[in-house]
Amino acid sequence: MVTDVIAHRGASGHAPEHTWPAYELAMQMGADFLEPDLQMTRDGHLIAFHDETLDRTARPSDCSGPVRARTLDEIRRCDVGSWFNERYPERARPEFEGQRVVTLAELFERWGDRVRWYPETKNPAETPGMEEALLELLDRYDLRESARRRGVLIQSFSADSLGRIRSLDPELPLIQLLADPDEAMEVIAGYAIGVGPNRKLVDSAFMDAARAHGLLVHPWTVDEPDEMDRLLELGVDGIFTNFPDRLLERLGRRGPDPGPQD
Repeated sequence: MVTDVIAHRGASGHAPEHTWPAYELAMQMGADFLEPDLQMTRDGHLIAFHDETLDRTARPSDCSGPVRARTLDEIRRCDVGSWFNERYPERARPEFEGQRVVTLAELFERWGDRVRWYPETKNPAETPGMEEALLELLDRYDLRESARRRGVLIQSFSADSLGRIRSLDPELPLIQLLADPDEAMEVIAGYAIGVGPNRKLVDSAFMDAARAHGLLVHPWTVDEPDEMDRLLELGVDGIFTNFPDRLLERLGRRGPDPGPQD
């Protein structure tokens, strides 16, 4: 059985999340999927950014507030790499300072169908049009057919957002993210090909329920080798990790050594 290595925000354990160094390292390591969280700027650009606000990862201090309240040009002035050096001095590198946000268009332009993609619609209720913008980019970079062949998996915690995408193109593969164990597999199987559960939800009973409804299981976010081994033994189909190299090693697909880490 093939278990996919999903680079969570890039190789974000080694480099600032959603920056070129994080994505480049994930590609060098041999990750199967790159996972860009999507936020929409005030002028309609989709950027690879996790939080609804700039506060946690953007510098200087005036780079703050909701992403949706800023234009792309305004956000481009922010440094989204230095925070990593501050928080993880043992992994700090000079080149991380001054990193700028990356757009989904730039990611698609650079790697196209050379890798599989796993975008997540974030905060879709507050940014109407996000789903249409995502599909427009799939078309612009000739990825719509690849997506239909599972070269792009679209994920969200929002069933409404996934429903919107399904209404626009019922052939696109969707993944329902789960934080709650009570969400009904039977209902999810009506519109999605898989689930992305919190790793703590995944046990043999969870796997049995997912399999009974033909759903893939891609737990998040798994960084410790012992937990990787537990989930691999249960037979999950893929794993989100900040350290793709660790998972590749467990799978016998070791990529290049990223250098000394913690």
